[in-house]
Amino acid sequence: MLRIHFTEADLRQITVAPVPNALLEIGLSVRYLRTRPTSTDRLRPGLRRWQQRIIGSVVPRAGILLELDPPQGGLFDFYLHAFTSDLHAGVDLAAGTPAQELADEIGLLPRLTRDRPRLRELAEGTTTGRQLFARDSLRYFNSCLAPLWPQVQAAAAADRTLRAETLLRGGVDAMLATLVPGWRWQSPTWHIPSPCDPTDVHLGGHGLMLIPSYFARGPMYGRRCGEPWTLSYPLHAGERPADVADALGPLLGRTRAAVLAALQHPATTSETADRVGISLPSASQHAAVLRNAGLIATTRTGIAVLHTLTPLGAALLRSDTAAR
Repeated sequence: MLRIHFTEADLRQITVAPVPNALLEIGLSVRYLRTRPTSTDRLRPGLRRWQQRIIGSVVPRAGILLELDPPQGGLFDFYLHAFTSDLHAGVDLAAGTPAQELADEIGLLPRLTRDRPRLRELAEGTTTGRQLFARDSLRYFNSCLAPLWPQVQAAAAADRTLRAETLLRGGVDAMLATLVPGWRWQSPTWHIPSPCDPTDVHLGGHGLMLIPSYFARGPMYGRRCGEPWTLSYPLHAGERPADVADALGPLLGRTRAAVLAALQHPATTSETADRVGISLPSASQHAAVLRNAGLIATTRTGIAVLHTLTPLGAALLRSDTAAR
């Protein structure tokens, strides 16, 4: 469990990254290719097809990047340049990491890995090692991520819009409470499931930047001197309400199934009506039925109410997708 503790100053300094971070997605996507698929992967469009296309030729595409995989999980700090989203600028910053930092991080790898000649070159901060890292990073992005990048950008933009909408309607509490299913906000602490040992992170008034990631499967946090803390989280692309309505219609009724699908992203009653294309009274009635069935939860946020899926509602949508 990861517990992130906020001060009042931190709650006033929460931002969402404007665009995907290319360098971070390089590191996370390589790690993604080295791990087994999970049930959440299907929620990001094109990810399975991308993996199937890439996996057989990833070694020549990724080069040294495949070896930069900390055994304890996570990513090395040189992938974390949250305020530099541009590909070439981010790679240049990572390749320019001070030699002592490179040595310390690569020193965490198993001996058989870190003793390989090209990793020794990088750990020593030689020009050859730095150029190899930069060259392999750019080749990997251009050959593996570039074809998928428009989808990554579109999904991140949709995610950012969702967060902004939730923030405007329900404030910071609503945004943090609904960011990722299973992440529990109990002010002033955020409780985030993590495979690592229990960890407490005190933001200490430095603020927090949230970075949506197409390839992240869990939280990834860090901070550079003089900058806010950063937290990468798995964005959720969801499915179109019409698609789910086709499958769940016989069980719930087509319109009610579409309302349930529309709430994969939290919404007020009026927003739900707009998404599904129904009247406000109809949206309110369907939400009440779904709430009474335990499929959604409703919380009041000022003058409006915010509807979110319950674990049961999310499970019903997941089982529908798995059946297709």
